[in-house]
Amino acid sequence: MPDTLTITILEGDETGQELLDQAVRVLDPAVIGVPVELQRFDLSLARRRDTNNEVVHEAAAAMRRTGLGIKAATITPEGKDDVGSPNRILREEVDGKVIIRTGRRIPGVTPAAGIHFPISVVRMAIDDAYGAKQWREAAPTPEHPDDEIAYRTEKISRSTCRAVAEYAFRTADKMRGRVYGGPKWTVSPVYEGMLKEELDRAAAANPDVRYQPVLIDATYAGLVSGDADGPLVIPALNRDGDCLSDLVLPLFGSIAGAESTLLSFDDEYAPRVAMAEAPHGTAPSLYGKDVANPMAMLLADAAVLHYASQIHGVPQADVASRAIYEAVLEGASAGVKTSDLGGSSSTTEVTDDVIARVRTKLDVWSSLGSTL
Repeated sequence: MPDTLTITILEGDETGQELLDQAVRVLDPAVIGVPVELQRFDLSLARRRDTNNEVVHEAAAAMRRTGLGIKAATITPEGKDDVGSPNRILREEVDGKVIIRTGRRIPGVTPAAGIHFPISVVRMAIDDAYGAKQWREAAPTPEHPDDEIAYRTEKISRSTCRAVAEYAFRTADKMRGRVYGGPKWTVSPVYEGMLKEELDRAAAANPDVRYQPVLIDATYAGLVSGDADGPLVIPALNRDGDCLSDLVLPLFGSIAGAESTLLSFDDEYAPRVAMAEAPHGTAPSLYGKDVANPMAMLLADAAVLHYASQIHGVPQADVASRAIYEAVLEGASAGVKTSDLGGSSSTTEVTDDVIARVRTKLDVWSSLGSTL
């Protein structure tokens, strides 16, 4: 067990960086009671261009060493010859297999569609539609002389499908929920059917976990029509999961209300690297105004500390993680919210409130002799 936790900090752009700065304030050892050392890497668009993405490779190598990372939102340029998004490089180089995003009810915020129980989307972190080879070929006809055809070659691996299935069932068991949803295996039995095969295999190995396979389109319909009558875990392909997350999180009030965590695993599917971030973008319209919702980035702190207890065997980190989770949600319940959630607090005020609540919780728990 290390004396000091080392966390890789991946800096970003615009409001993404401002929110990361707020999250780093909470990681002060004087706040969380855990010795922490931060290794910083500048992943802003300017720096990625200056280094031709070398800084991204350096950050990925650091995360492989530390096992822990917190990432700010970054700008993805549109030009095909530009540096692109750092996310693909990071995911591939840490061997990330799964991204988990959990929507949960925010106290004081009325969720949509009558949803009150947590919903976790467990998606592939690599392959599928992202990183696929794409090209176009001319296909003129007398009726359409300028016609062309676009192609894309996608791939998924059984090992990634298995990781999604394994982690989905482990998450459902922990949440006492059900595994719900899946790919469009009826239309694509070879490609998407591979994930369905691994889900069926995991279901047979976990008979105590409820399993309700549902086609992806029916999954969307179910989420807005009342199927979410208990905790759900939705396993998904990479792009399906990306789209699902953008639906699920706003159902609870805001896409900025939950963290996103990339995980790589050892041979027993225990987490080996955990990188947490906010699932939203850089929000340029909010830049410099101190009004953006910091909840997702603050919860990213909590997520990384939770996984630190698993990866490095630091139980104090799990205590600090719970303190942050509770402090963020209690603050919202008390009305300390940004305007997107119906409040009037600034970004800094929300963070100040969370820091005060974390300090109080850890102090009280310590006085009670409680390690939770």
